[in-house]
Amino acid sequence: MSQLTQTLSLTRDHGIENSVTTSIQLQPLPQSEIQQRDIHHHDASDRELIDVDPVLEASRVADSDVPEGGYAWVVIFASAIVSFWFTGNGNYSWGVIQNALLEQKLASAATLSFIGSLSPTIMAVLAIINARVIHWLGIRQSAMIGILLLGVAQLTSGFTVYSVAGQFITRGVGVGLGMSLCFMVTSIIAAQYFKRKRGLANGIISAGGGLGAAVVTYVLDALIQRFGIPWAYRIIGIVTLVTGLPAAWIMKERTAIQTVSFIEWRLFKDPKFIFIFVAGAIATFPLLVPAFFLPFYSSSIGLSSSTGAALLSGFNFSSAVGRIAGGFLSDKFGPVNTLIISLVLSAISMLALWPASTTLIPLAIFAIINGALNGMYFATMPTAVGNIFGSARVSVALGMIVTGWGAGYLMGAPIAGYILDAHGGSETGLRAFRPAMFYAGSLAFGAAGFLMLMRYQMKSSLLAKL
Repeated sequence: MSQLTQTLSLTRDHGIENSVTTSIQLQPLPQSEIQQRDIHHHDASDRELIDVDPVLEASRVADSDVPEGGYAWVVIFASAIVSFWFTGNGNYSWGVIQNALLEQKLASAATLSFIGSLSPTIMAVLAIINARVIHWLGIRQSAMIGILLLGVAQLTSGFTVYSVAGQFITRGVGVGLGMSLCFMVTSIIAAQYFKRKRGLANGIISAGGGLGAAVVTYVLDALIQRFGIPWAYRIIGIVTLVTGLPAAWIMKERTAIQTVSFIEWRLFKDPKFIFIFVAGAIATFPLLVPAFFLPFYSSSIGLSSSTGAALLSGFNFSSAVGRIAGGFLSDKFGPVNTLIISLVLSAISMLALWPASTTLIPLAIFAIINGALNGMYFATMPTAVGNIFGSARVSVALGMIVTGWGAGYLMGAPIAGYILDAHGGSETGLRAFRPAMFYAGSLAFGAAGFLMLMRYQMKSSLLAKL
């Protein structure tokens, strides 16, 4: 196979659209040629990583016999149920609990935002370690342990609702540990079964999470109103265990999960990896701000707590729709393009639409639009990583990228809370919220900029080879 043919055929695995690639028949290279490429890697420092990377070649071989259907869809829908619970119990429903804890004056908005931010932060920090755990235990056992941790954490959170430290441990750390395992298994499993429909499969799994966030948000508010915060926690924990464990048992890998090391340092020599790593690290600062503050904001403009919960539920339901749309758009237009579109439009919605939402109808429109774009971003990222860096490497590459999200998950919403408090708190109305909106929207634009740089670098590299 000529160098030009190899380059053209590899572009499809890297999310770059090129009309020439549609006529190229993908054929696995002989093992001897793969080994020869690896031997000469250190003598080819001026060449692209994709030209000398045996993992990408191995990924292409593995992708050539994926089932693209059949029992694979059963695994995908089981994964969607696991996603339902780790997202529903995670950061997207925290706004309802946060608002209830604010009303009972447990702590300030900034402190409570830290509790809610701790779970996704742990999910991010442990991503690299969990890639290795999944390699050791397999997808099924890892998913079952994750669901077990989630359910138990919610049950024990019901006994700590009057203790800030207790909430940090149970709702923060406990839920975070369960989320971290569940997130990784649901993020890498689609690459085991799909190539051509990988974006759609990831979209369905992620949509389960968006639907879970919508349902759990609505149910949590109803349970809090009827039974109080402690029993709301306990009931959700029990249902998580009863429905989540069977779904986790259905999940299994088709081939062994390949993990060569905790960190693959050579990826940091690839500009594409650096750009997507930095973009993801920045994007997590603003993207959770609306989910955390919608109920709080709605109360500040005179709406009831149930209305705020309904808005957050609408945000999450719209996120589920956006996740499926993101999967479809990834397969059609490329995952990098889809990531850029989601971030740019999300930034516009936070800078232009949210500040103008001073009554229920505009605020509901903002919740629907921003929720869809939020879900689109998170559903598309695993597809982008798998396509660019190879399905055989997706667990390590995604683990490294998600670990970079830790600071944004931990500080993104709390920074917005501090900005709010610094401008007089929610009692001063929209004037206090506007700086937080500007902070979130500006960072979303910044993240999109790094993805645009990555796309430009990928196209420039391809043109240089041609």
